[in-house]
Amino acid sequence: MAKTKIYDTAIKPETAVLVSVITPHVSEDTAKEYLEELAFLVETAGGETKGIFTQKLAYPDRATFVGSGKLEEIKNFIDAEEIDIVVFDDELSPSQLRNIEKFLNIKVLDRSNLILDIFAKHAQTAQAKTQVELAQLQYLLPRLTRLWTHLERQRGGIGMRGPGESQIESDRRMILDKISLFKERLKQIDKQNETQRKNRGEMIRVALVGYTNVGKSTIMNMISKSEVLIENKLFATLDTTVRKVVIDNLPFLLSDTVGFIRKLPHHLVECFKSTLDEVREADILIHVADISHPHFEDHIHAVNETLKDLDALDKPVITVFNKIDAYKPPIEIDEDGEEIKVTLEDFKNSWMAKNSDPAIFISATDKTNIEEFKTKLYEIIVKMHNERYPYNNLLY
Repeated sequence: MAKTKIYDTAIKPETAVLVSVITPHVSEDTAKEYLEELAFLVETAGGETKGIFTQKLAYPDRATFVGSGKLEEIKNFIDAEEIDIVVFDDELSPSQLRNIEKFLNIKVLDRSNLILDIFAKHAQTAQAKTQVELAQLQYLLPRLTRLWTHLERQRGGIGMRGPGESQIESDRRMILDKISLFKERLKQIDKQNETQRKNRGEMIRVALVGYTNVGKSTIMNMISKSEVLIENKLFATLDTTVRKVVIDNLPFLLSDTVGFIRKLPHHLVECFKSTLDEVREADILIHVADISHPHFEDHIHAVNETLKDLDALDKPVITVFNKIDAYKPPIEIDEDGEEIKVTLEDFKNSWMAKNSDPAIFISATDKTNIEEFKTKLYEIIVKMHNERYPYNNLLY
């Protein structure tokens, strides 16, 4: 009896190599963290990191980002390991992208392109899809030349342009037309959203903000009992979700917004500013931070910088340190050179001493200190409600 052949039909993830330049104003620890985040982005996009290359330079090479020797080293690794893509941790110029692809003969992405790919994968609503397509076109426009390397430009001066350049000009006009179309479409969606926000009445509005993957959606589900997607991936949710929530007979609106991230492409931030209108128009912000992450204070700073860009830093803020169940005390060195473990209680005391905003320490998954969090939120909402509507005071 002949043996039945078994075929492996599973789709294998694309293998990737990560590349970073460490400049004098970036520490090795910071560069390492950026690369860890980049590896997580690759994983979120469906890839698998097989190697990491770094190079210390005063500034990136204008032609190939890294030096020629490092590029040769990367090529040897790619050929030996049969790598599918190379991902650079910073945005590449069109000429850098073209030169690197020509030398490595492989698909090359930068951080911006990778984030756009993830956004395209996760966009669900018409607004998110339009915002992503607009950002992709704005990213593509200055990089058109590399797509037409098979149509060589004829040699010669004025009047001797080859089909390649003609095709590029045609594509450029088409993309500019599409950009105008998407911008108009977003204006219409923004008007619809503005109407929806006005129709929600005079309830206090609360917005969840924070770095990507800190547990905002988990908190949203827990407080509002809604079903918002939860995944251990970056940018699992792109669309703003708004729910009516009632705590002790006090109704308010709670919104979950897209997570922030460092090195987010500027044009992408611009495209998504309409999504972040919920942040701008919120009365209270709940800034969620993942206290189990070793660089959570850097994440808080990155979020505050984005809030500053949105003119939203002057709002009342409740800082919620989530994932206390996974907190691991960092070790610091005292004046005598002795190692000291910074306990959660130590951090609480130091944070409270340095900051005036209220802070709550919770675990959304274990539901630790959730009632304390709800009580603090309720107190702030009631106080704001009484100040805004003095003839409809609520007791608290």
